[in-house]
Amino acid sequence: MGFWERRRVLVTGGASFIGSHLVDALVAQGAQVRVVDDLSSGRLSNIQAHLDARSIEFTQADLREPGVAREAMRDIQTVFHLAADHGGRGYVDTHQAGPATDFFLGGLIFWEARHAGVEKVVYASSGCVYPNYLQSDPNQELYLTEDMVKPPYDADNLYGYAKLMNELTLQAYCREYGMKGVSCRYFTVYGPRGRESHAVIAMIARAFVGENPFEVWGDGNQVRNWTYVDDIVRGTLLAAEKIDDGTAINLGTMERVRVIDAVRMVLEYTGHKAEIRLRPDMPTGPMNRVADNSLAKRLLGWEPQVAFKDGLKRTIDWYFATKDRDEVRRTLARALVER
Repeated sequence: MGFWERRRVLVTGGASFIGSHLVDALVAQGAQVRVVDDLSSGRLSNIQAHLDARSIEFTQADLREPGVAREAMRDIQTVFHLAADHGGRGYVDTHQAGPATDFFLGGLIFWEARHAGVEKVVYASSGCVYPNYLQSDPNQELYLTEDMVKPPYDADNLYGYAKLMNELTLQAYCREYGMKGVSCRYFTVYGPRGRESHAVIAMIARAFVGENPFEVWGDGNQVRNWTYVDDIVRGTLLAAEKIDDGTAINLGTMERVRVIDAVRMVLEYTGHKAEIRLRPDMPTGPMNRVADNSLAKRLLGWEPQVAFKDGLKRTIDWYFATKDRDEVRRTLARALVER
C-alpha cells in the first residue's frame, strides 16, 4: 500500500492553482481528501472532475471564520496548508492588509491541528521569506540557501513576513509540542490553472490578446527561477513523507531566467510580434531571486524535471486552448493587480 493510500488529508486552499494540482496528485495516490476553500482566488472548475466523481469532500468556507478550521480538522491525519491571502507582484506590492491576515490564519491552522491530534502539518511557504537586501543585484550569481533566512529579517512585504512567522511558529510547535511538520518554500510557480496576477501567465495573456506595445513591468533584468507546478507538487508530497521536524526547504529550479528573456520566449512561441515597452514604474519585486535546491536533493531526492522552456510551452498551449480572448481583454488590467 502506498504512503497516501486511504490517508485522511485536508488541503486548505485546495481549489487554487497549486492546491488543485496537489489534490489531483493525492486523489491519484489513493488519499481521502477534504478541501476547504473560500473561492476568493480558487475556482471550482479546478476540482470539478473530483466533485463530479465524488472523490473528494469539499466545503466552501473562510477558514478565518469561527469554527470553520476546527470542523475542517475532524478526523484528519495530514494537513496541507495552502490557503492564504496572496497574489502576484501587482497584488503583494499594493495590498498589505489582506496578506496580514495570513499571520492569524497560519496560527489558527496550527493551533487547531494540534488540538485535533493531526499527525503532520505541511505548510506552503514562499521565496518571499528571504531577505530583500540579498536580492538587489541581478548580475550576481546568487542561489538562496535555507540558512540565509535569519536575523536581521527583511522579508518581502507583509505577505513575506506572514510566511516567515508561520514557518517559525510551525517549528516551535514541532519543537515544543512534538507535532510533525515541514515548510515548503515555493519559488515563482507557474503552469496550467495559473492566474494572470502572476508574471508568466500575465506574459502569456498579453500575447493572447495581441497587446502592442507589449508591457513588461520593471526593466526586464529581474532574475527568477520559474518552477513548474508538477515539480512543486511532487516536492511537496516528498517533503510531507520525509521531513517531520519543521525544517523549511526550498522547492525551486536553479535555472536563472531574466524576465525579458521569458517575454521573448513567449513572443516567439506564440508568434506574436510586438514592440516591448518597459515599465520600471510598475511593481517589480527583488532583482535576483533564485533558489538553491541542494537541501531538497539531499533530504528528499527531489530535483525539478521540467525545464522552463518546456513548461512554458505546456502553459501557453493550455492558456490558448481554454481562454476566451474577449473576456481576457476585458479583465486583464484588473487581474494583474488582484488576487
